[in-house]
Amino acid sequence: MTEKFIRLETSVVPLPVENVDTDQIIPARFLKATTRDGFGENLFRDWRYDANNQPVKSFVLNNHAYSGKILVSGKNFGSGSSREHAAWAIFDYGFRAVVSSFFADIFKNNALNNGLLPVQVSPDFLSKIFAEVEKNPNTNVCIDLEKQEISLQSTGEKESFEINQYKKTCLLNGYDDIDYLLSIKDEIDEYEKNEY
Repeated sequence: MTEKFIRLETSVVPLPVENVDTDQIIPARFLKATTRDGFGENLFRDWRYDANNQPVKSFVLNNHAYSGKILVSGKNFGSGSSREHAAWAIFDYGFRAVVSSFFADIFKNNALNNGLLPVQVSPDFLSKIFAEVEKNPNTNVCIDLEKQEISLQSTGEKESFEINQYKKTCLLNGYDDIDYLLSIKDEIDEYEKNEY
């Protein structure tokens, strides 16, 4: 069981960069661990820190004006090699959703399998989020998973998003694949009785 995702309203961290690949999200040299713990500290490591291991002041995760549980990124987020650790790092850092106008399929699936919600919006709506957050870093965004809707609290504008219905059920209930099977155990037992 993981944390249930039903509705999330929070300020956001804007990363208006396109083509963010999994090696930028979590560099390959940090992939030795086999558990999910501790990956957040190396999220965007090569962008967050310089060669002397000092924080890069211009990078958004080092800017205290921005915080929240939603990462908003440019088009084509999570491209590159298949790396489940990328979803682990984003989740371990404290994000519960990533918003972009396009996700690489493998990243999207890895995110959904690890309790992280990828919300794909239109390029126009993505631009509106960036514009509102630039005006006011405390701008809140609300993601309602039950309604499959994302809204900008400052303007009231909203947009619907798509999600696989099985993965939606899992997120709403905090299930992984095994938890889901256990939740329908009675139905499976009944089916087996009737089949044989």
